[in-house]
Amino acid sequence: MKISIVMSVFNNSKTLKRSIESILNQDYENFEFLIMNDCSNDSSKEILKNFENKDSRIKIFHNKKNIGLTKSLNILIDNATGQLIARQDADDYSSKDRLSTQVAFLREHNLDACTSRSKIIGNGKARPGLSFYLPIKFSMRYKNPFIHGTLLIKKDALIEIEKYDENFYYAQDYKLFKDLIDKGYKVNSLNKFLYFLNTEDNISSIMKKEQNFYAKLVRNS
Repeated sequence: MKISIVMSVFNNSKTLKRSIESILNQDYENFEFLIMNDCSNDSSKEILKNFENKDSRIKIFHNKKNIGLTKSLNILIDNATGQLIARQDADDYSSKDRLSTQVAFLREHNLDACTSRSKIIGNGKARPGLSFYLPIKFSMRYKNPFIHGTLLIKKDALIEIEKYDENFYYAQDYKLFKDLIDKGYKVNSLNKFLYFLNTEDNISSIMKKEQNFYAKLVRNS
C-alpha cells in the first residue's frame, strides 16, 4: 500500500534535516512525502528545496501566509495519492522501521488508524508513559493518549470524517482521534518506540495555554 507522509514546516531549520532524512531512510519504500512550508522566515525553505531536488518522492507546497498546522495538513491530505496517510512533525524523527511496523500492525489488527509510543529526545522518557496501559476510551475523557506525529491512518477514514476540524487551531489531533472513535473507527496504539519527540520550544510547550483551551473543547464535545 502506498503511504503519503504529510508534514508542515514553520521555522524548523534546526531540526528539519534529521526529520526528513528519518523518513527518506525508511525500510518501507512505497511512499510519497508531502511537505508544506507554512511561510517560514528562516532557512527552512532552502533546506526543503535542496531535498526536493535530490529526491523525487518529496513534493513541496508553499503557503503565501502562515495558516497553521490544521489547515496546512488538510491541504496536503487533499493532494495525497496514497491509500494511507502518515504524520511526521518537523522537529521530531522516526525510527527506520516505523512505517513498515505500523503497516503490519494496522493489517494484523484490521485497524483504521494506529499510532506508536515515543521517547523524548535527550532524556529517553516514554510517551505515553504508564497511561499507555489504560483503556483508550477512558484516557480520552481526560487527555489525548496518542502521539500525533506517529499517526498512520486509512485515507478513506480521514476523508469520511472530513479530515481535521479547522475550527481547532490547536489540539486538532485530539479532536481528530475523538471524531474517529465516536464514529466507530478502530484506532489503537502499538507498544513499540518508533518515534522520537522534541519537547523543547515546540508548539505544545510554547502555546500550552491555547492547547489546553482547545483540549477542553474536545473533552466537552
